[in-house]
Amino acid sequence: MAETLTMDRLGDTLCTVGESPLWSVDEQALYWVDIEGRRLHAWYCDPTPGQAQARQWAFAERPGCIALHAQGGLVCALASSLVHLRFDAQGQLSQSLLALAPHARAGMRFNDGRCDRHGRFWVGSMLMDMAQAAPVGRLYRLDGSVGLSAPLLAPLVVPNGLAFSPDGRTMYLSDSHPSVRQIWQFTLSDNGIPGARRPFVDMNLHPGRPDGAAVDSDGAYWCCANDAGLVHRFTPDGRLDRSIAVPAAKPSMCAFGGLQLDELYVTSIRPPVPPAGQTDTAGATFVCRPGVRGLAETPFQALAR
Repeated sequence: MAETLTMDRLGDTLCTVGESPLWSVDEQALYWVDIEGRRLHAWYCDPTPGQAQARQWAFAERPGCIALHAQGGLVCALASSLVHLRFDAQGQLSQSLLALAPHARAGMRFNDGRCDRHGRFWVGSMLMDMAQAAPVGRLYRLDGSVGLSAPLLAPLVVPNGLAFSPDGRTMYLSDSHPSVRQIWQFTLSDNGIPGARRPFVDMNLHPGRPDGAAVDSDGAYWCCANDAGLVHRFTPDGRLDRSIAVPAAKPSMCAFGGLQLDELYVTSIRPPVPPAGQTDTAGATFVCRPGVRGLAETPFQALAR
């Protein structure tokens, strides 16, 4: 039985494909992207005088995901490249190249991504036409000291659900394509090499497809169940512990934030025809208090080469 918690909306923004919510402790702000809307959004929980609570910036191409950058701003995985986004005093956005995307074929983009506990940025790629179910997706690691790695994991259709245990020794990864619906664990070495893929959760046994995810301070894995309107919490041994209802059928990714890191933010997708009763909520970003705390995100560490 799914729990029903109070889910508040952040403003009135509706994304086509809301993704990659990211909490900045320093700014007390949430960032997220709209992949198909080609926008970066920000919500400042305590804006300074004269600053708007909600802001957005447009891109020329699809932004798949974001992470904090240790030198300020964000890392962003655009369709064709990884870039460093910086904000000036007036809030204008500029970008500088970190790495070009080594896609295997045309029509691909980056999808889900996150920094591990050492500040290395991990990101997966996918073919945009999901109907082809093409296993051409790859997982890469951007290391500030050596640059972008060769593919570390393949084949994948829609790599998703990247997250890391509190001690950084376990990496989680899923494939959210309807033909796969699996979540795996990997032992992660100190130098960022994933060990053998081992089953964690078979989402064919649970409602929804595994989309974006987060890990709480107890090491539990919170996974958005796309198409099911739920966020599942799995214990570190893969047992379903809780399911929380979301007022949108397609929750896409979750992240912990707030002053005490005890708020769960959830982005969602707005399909061309939202389900009945969800015309005002599909594509919104929500926040609730699930009664547990998360972990602060580690920024990308851009070391001199």
